[in-house]
Amino acid sequence: MRKPRTIISLVALVGFSSLLLLNFGNQVSGYMHFSEAEASGASAHVVGIWVQPETAHYSPEDNLFVFHMQDEQGTVRKVHYNNPKPASFESAEKLVVEGTLQGDIFMAEHILMKCPSKYSDSNALGQSLPS
Repeated sequence: MRKPRTIISLVALVGFSSLLLLNFGNQVSGYMHFSEAEASGASAHVVGIWVQPETAHYSPEDNLFVFHMQDEQGTVRKVHYNNPKPASFESAEKLVVEGTLQGDIFMAEHILMKCPSKYSDSNALGQSLPS
């Protein structure tokens, strides 16, 4: 009597795991440049730097932060982010925007920032300070 229950449980587990992996695989994308994100049409993570600070602005009415970002190949695109400007945005060394390209505008869902380290290079490498 236990055998049919075990088989049904295993089939359900395999089915659920397959759906989970398929869904997760569709959401995960590697790092791309703007040109690769445009060609793929899929969600992408683009690494770059903030440029043209004078054109960055936040519209509270639309809850839209707009700025320009240059990817590692030198391509500059306008980025729209439907949230306020992230804290410490100005001090970020690099940005990673996650989203999709729609025409010439990158529609960001998330922004990750790499901020400068507060430690010197020697401390970051695990070397102790002289006493």
